[in-house]
Amino acid sequence: MSFTVIGPLTAGGLKLPRCSFRVPAGFPSPAADHIEQHISLDEVLNIRAPHVYLVSIAGDSMQGAGIFDGDLAIVDRALEAAHNDIVVALLNNEPVCKRLCKRESQMILLSENPKYPPRYVLEGDELAIWGVITHSVRSHD
Repeated sequence: MSFTVIGPLTAGGLKLPRCSFRVPAGFPSPAADHIEQHISLDEVLNIRAPHVYLVSIAGDSMQGAGIFDGDLAIVDRALEAAHNDIVVALLNNEPVCKRLCKRESQMILLSENPKYPPRYVLEGDELAIWGVITHSVRSHD
């Protein structure tokens, strides 16, 4: 699974209404009476921070983690990648989106699709972690 860097967002942002209830997947409920506050998705997803950028995901290797081809991922460069984080990285100058597995001194990049084997980072490999994925956004068009 690879990615395309879209870049940081510009300043600004629209405040959207936030309802005080969870929407059931069954029959709808009138929402206007339940508006609790106005929120900004920029603030909720922290996407205006200078250390956060957006990437477009390509491929199906992370679908088990809920990240699908064409999804938009929010990546935080300020977070130190830990065991089990989903990261954006360069492995031998190839962009990848994988789950990071740290076992003692061994680093492994795992797919979340059984079609793809684990990729062990070997002694001669160059690995650069570009950031940790904190959220993903999917269009339902």
